[in-house]
Amino acid sequence: MSDAIPNVLAERYASSSMCAIWSGEGKVRLERELWIAVMKAQRDLGIPVPDGVIESYERVKDQVNLDSIMQRERVTRHDVKARIEEFCDLAGHEHIHKGMTSRDLTENVEQLQVFRSLQVVQRKSVAALVKLAARSKETRDIPLTARTHNVAAQVTTVGKRIAMFGEEMLGAYHQLQTVLGSYPARGLKGAVGTRLDQISLFEGDAAKARALDEKVVAYLGLPLALGAVGQVYPRSLDLRVVGSLVDLASGPGDFARTLRLMAGQELASEGFAKGQVGSSAMPHKMNSRSCERVNGLHVVLKGYLTMASGLAGDQWNEGDVSCSVVRRVMLPDAFLAMDGLLETFLTILNQMEVFEAVVATELQRYLPFLLTTTVLMEAVKSGAGREGAHEAIKEHAVAVAKDLRTGKVRANDLFDRLAADARLGLTPAQFEVVFEQGRANSGDAGAQVDEFAARVDAVAANCPEGAAYEPGAIL
Repeated sequence: MSDAIPNVLAERYASSSMCAIWSGEGKVRLERELWIAVMKAQRDLGIPVPDGVIESYERVKDQVNLDSIMQRERVTRHDVKARIEEFCDLAGHEHIHKGMTSRDLTENVEQLQVFRSLQVVQRKSVAALVKLAARSKETRDIPLTARTHNVAAQVTTVGKRIAMFGEEMLGAYHQLQTVLGSYPARGLKGAVGTRLDQISLFEGDAAKARALDEKVVAYLGLPLALGAVGQVYPRSLDLRVVGSLVDLASGPGDFARTLRLMAGQELASEGFAKGQVGSSAMPHKMNSRSCERVNGLHVVLKGYLTMASGLAGDQWNEGDVSCSVVRRVMLPDAFLAMDGLLETFLTILNQMEVFEAVVATELQRYLPFLLTTTVLMEAVKSGAGREGAHEAIKEHAVAVAKDLRTGKVRANDLFDRLAADARLGLTPAQFEVVFEQGRANSGDAGAQVDEFAARVDAVAANCPEGAAYEPGAIL
């Protein structure tokens, strides 16, 4: 019987692609990828590497045996040295880690994990934006009672509401692009950031040592390397990264919370799969569990943002590693949480339903209230005094609201009562026109949907692999 404690985020929420980046085997593969990139860059700059050596390392790069590495570590009592020995024995050569310190390895590998994870998040974010745009276009012209302070306010459309949250996510996506495009690797700077060991390896040629950084990051596909840095890269960079994840999760968070409210009023649903059970005690229930998950994972992410902010600006001199215990939890789990949130959000967008009949019934109930300003203006144009008309409308509106709440009437008959009030001087036919025009008058909601969808199309065109992504099955 195993006493191992599972990582709930990895086992329950995140996808296999994200878990692979942060797994023990995944980290070893990235370390080996870095060592190979360094060998190639050193060879390009004149460090002798015999023919076939790099190819030998590349052939065994994916042969990862964590038990064997652990056995070596029990002897060396040094994790990096154990992994160096393992890789060299597999390849049959000893040409890796030249001029490198442990931090040259571990800092850059952690940054590779972050960068590759950001790329996964980028692709899934594009997929979410594409689905948001599609859903907003599908429901572009369905009139909906918009709410402010959770109280009926004016007419909008279902599509406009979806586009509103999509717009929020689109803004955060552009910020993520900025983080990705400017993400700097620490590079090979040695123990305190002076490149001393690499300069020594190149026989005092500091220019070649600087060029080595540029070549290594190019081989690894990273945007650039830091110039002046110490033992560790600035932990404010982690704050920037985790902050971008929280920002990106906010649009889905708002969407999920609103869909939960709509589901409670039976206006919409996140979907309910065949065989799904909403409650062990109440068979009728169809809970918005996936939306709740999105909101919960967003809270988890904000917790990691607090951890990241605690490390920013807290380094001593050229660096210390007191932050390591925090970062071992914060970095992988922030990405696992974000990945689980996006996978769940994509599933919601695939399966959600809008119940147009209930949406229309709600609008029918509230629309006369929403149009009282229009009625006031029509009454004034017909010759009524503004204040007298205002008082008449208020009297009837308050009475109808009370009658609806107490069950005295089942339908909103405000317009019938107003049409019968001589103080307003309006006919039933005029009220019918106001009602029909008001029901269809959602401002430029449709145009806003179209504009949002066009902007998403531009994003999707630059990331076709993201646009085509479909989520895996979720628990």
